[in-house]
Amino acid sequence: MIVERLAPPPALRSLPAFLVLVFVLPLLAGCGYNTIPTAEENAKAAWSEVLNQYQRRADLIPNLVETVKGYASHEKDTLDAVVQARAKATQITVTPDTLKDPEALKKFQDAQAGLTSALSRLIAVSEAYPDLKANQNFLALQAQLEGTENRIAVARRDYIQAVRDYNLTLKTFPSVIWATLWFRGNEPFANFTVDEDKMQVPKVDFGTTTKQGG
Repeated sequence: MIVERLAPPPALRSLPAFLVLVFVLPLLAGCGYNTIPTAEENAKAAWSEVLNQYQRRADLIPNLVETVKGYASHEKDTLDAVVQARAKATQITVTPDTLKDPEALKKFQDAQAGLTSALSRLIAVSEAYPDLKANQNFLALQAQLEGTENRIAVARRDYIQAVRDYNLTLKTFPSVIWATLWFRGNEPFANFTVDEDKMQVPKVDFGTTTKQGG
């Protein structure tokens, strides 16, 4: 008599795979499998905050330019320079998905630096107009811009650190194992230069701080 071997029911056939998931997945998590994607998302979130603060600054500029124009309309070259620098800065952006491109980040960085320089010249010009300096709208815009510059510095510093952490996960043990086996498509993110940022929050003063003495 020939006895046919019955195939195990589907539930039993899937049991080995289930057991593998039950025992292997916790091991993967415990060995740092999630380190790379977590660090990557942290870096992307930090970059989004950088963009948010730069956009906040860009949003303040039109009102600032119009206010200055009302008191110093003949400072046309300086006003035009700010408008043009803002246009260039808002046209160049780096999304979280393109942070692997150092050249793209450099173009973005240069454009924002150009806007910072143009704003500095505009604020310097305002010193020659007492009525402008006393204008409440101008004072409010200065205070907002001052705060935004400091928030930009903090956001850039946080991004620098987040990128350092992420880039290290791609080349240090044990996370380098996962980078080799599972995250081969992950590449280091571009970063701001430390020399430029100095990892410090600069003190930004557009003349709104009360001067002591004198």
